[in-house]
Amino acid sequence: MRRREFITLLGGAAVAWPRAAWAQQPGKLPTIGFLGASSAAAASRNVNAFLQGMHALGYVNGRDFEIEYRWAEGYQERLPMLAEELVRLKVDVILTGVVQAAVASRDATKTIPIVCPLLADPIRWGLIKSDARPGGNVTGLLIFVEGLPAKQLELVLDLIPGAARIGLLVNPNNVNNVSQRQEIETAVATMAVKIISADIPTPEGLDSIFPALARERVDAVIVLRDAMFFAERRRIAASAVALRLPVIYGIREHVDDGGLISYGINLPKKLRRSADYVVKILKGANPGDLPVEFPTRLELIINLKAASMIGITIPPTLIARAAGGQAAAPPSSVMNSRRFMRRCHGCARPVRSVCRTLSLPRRGRQVLGSQRRRSADNVAFGALHDGK
Repeated sequence: MRRREFITLLGGAAVAWPRAAWAQQPGKLPTIGFLGASSAAAASRNVNAFLQGMHALGYVNGRDFEIEYRWAEGYQERLPMLAEELVRLKVDVILTGVVQAAVASRDATKTIPIVCPLLADPIRWGLIKSDARPGGNVTGLLIFVEGLPAKQLELVLDLIPGAARIGLLVNPNNVNNVSQRQEIETAVATMAVKIISADIPTPEGLDSIFPALARERVDAVIVLRDAMFFAERRRIAASAVALRLPVIYGIREHVDDGGLISYGINLPKKLRRSADYVVKILKGANPGDLPVEFPTRLELIINLKAASMIGITIPPTLIARAAGGQAAAPPSSVMNSRRFMRRCHGCARPVRSVCRTLSLPRRGRQVLGSQRRRSADNVAFGALHDGK
């Protein structure tokens, strides 16, 4: 499949909010149950993105629908109880932050529609029958891209050539973390690299883990995607900077809050897109008939301020990748960078380089039965911000 390549703005564009597309019915408003694995504070940007997505479709919180929030605060064992609470409230649809919350919700109800914008291995979890025809009461968007953990390992080796010892933060309660660890361990099997795996099942273990990894003399650390790590991202970034440890993440919010480098999907965009699913369901669509969507973009984000604080020099090759210097864009795709290079689209901070996006054609955004899975080689996206 051919890919279009173009330079895009890292910045916010004005949005014209449409009027409500449907007339409010008398009586009780539709209720959305939001089941989050992290905390309200940690997920505020994602919640706002979802509400913006609803607003863009003409649905205003408090006027056209209501939301009941439940938060696990990073403790996944709380999810089943919280899911049961939402079911007892008889919400009209459940929006889950992570796949574990979707599993807990599915176990609590087989009738209430469930939308998960961050699905991972949904077929293996028994949430859907297929990507094109989910069946059942669960649908959403995939967070996982084949080969992404291995790509994060490549980033470490690009950042620190000759790195021989790499730390790996894993939540053993997160089954997806276990599979990601296996992929990384498989990738290093033929390399002169040793993985130092650190299991962190609860937030209380985070304070001691980076000093322990420093004593192991690791050259860098990879933090796997996990709701607890996401909720505790400021603590993680502060510990890494204090010990001058380069850390690679899978979610850009880690970098926005002081981390060094991230490579992965854009969570707020996923939450915003999930509003389309929720609105379709509120209008009567069957979740089992709504195809699961694949990721179409990955982001490479580099925090130059964090690099300076850690005392590491970012190689020019990585700077070029984040700034969009991997390949020349077709002449017709080049825009005036002085006009379009203003603010980072995710955190609104000053951007120091023009951004390049490698995007799949629009027709590839919804999965069809004949389409192949996206891999980390299919999509890429880069940005630099100064971390202020």
